[in-house]
Amino acid sequence: MIVEKAFLDKLKEFGLNSYESKLWIALLSRGVSTAGELADISAVPRSRSYDVLESLEKKGFIKMKTTKPIKYIAVSPTEVLNRVKQKLTEKTKESVELLESAKNSKLLDELNVLFSQGIDALDPTELSGSIRSQENIYHHLNMLIKNAQKSITFVTTSSAFPKEMEVFKKDLDDAKKRGVNVSVAVPHNKQIKEISKSLKFGSIQDTRLLSRFAIIDNKEIMFMLLDDSKVHKSYDLGIWVNSPYFTSCFSNMLSDYLKEN
Repeated sequence: MIVEKAFLDKLKEFGLNSYESKLWIALLSRGVSTAGELADISAVPRSRSYDVLESLEKKGFIKMKTTKPIKYIAVSPTEVLNRVKQKLTEKTKESVELLESAKNSKLLDELNVLFSQGIDALDPTELSGSIRSQENIYHHLNMLIKNAQKSITFVTTSSAFPKEMEVFKKDLDDAKKRGVNVSVAVPHNKQIKEISKSLKFGSIQDTRLLSRFAIIDNKEIMFMLLDDSKVHKSYDLGIWVNSPYFTSCFSNMLSDYLKEN
């Protein structure tokens, strides 16, 4: 039986490895079969087939008939999907409960003390780093926005603005409520003006800058090195710098530019 690799790879989302995927597909095509027959159909070594079938049974993908020879029965893919979903939900719930309990534990306090001591011991030149992929960049920016105490300056492109406001709107609104001064600059077009009407944290300034960066409290800056309209989001690259001296200089230059333009 020939099965495309792409199809087998998809079954990894069910939590199956290569051999498990091949044997399960083989059994689905037969309904009921012996380990030897399934090994021949799927090209899984006979020496491994019994262990793999036992694993599939424990995961709830198949059932075993205590006949001679032992035969295996396929479980409906719909039923399998429901079981996988239920197990995943239960596992996620347990993980969330564990994380929530850790928030109020002494462990978190001890970890924060270690972090503070480590940060204090760092040379300022070490408080920087590169962050790859749009998802990771957004995670880091969210953290910076949530920790902002005085000001947030956000400069972006018209192509990135819709997605960024979708991701950061709530956190920017919350920052404004905390008394943080929030300012955003982006080249205006019809879409930008429409989106701006629904924003609560302040007006959106028009700019000719074709750049993406965020300045937090005049202490930290996060700027992106690539044109978001020309690079896939997984290859996006940001540089984060925690340097009040550098960031203040950059912020002052930006302020002068925006006043003149």
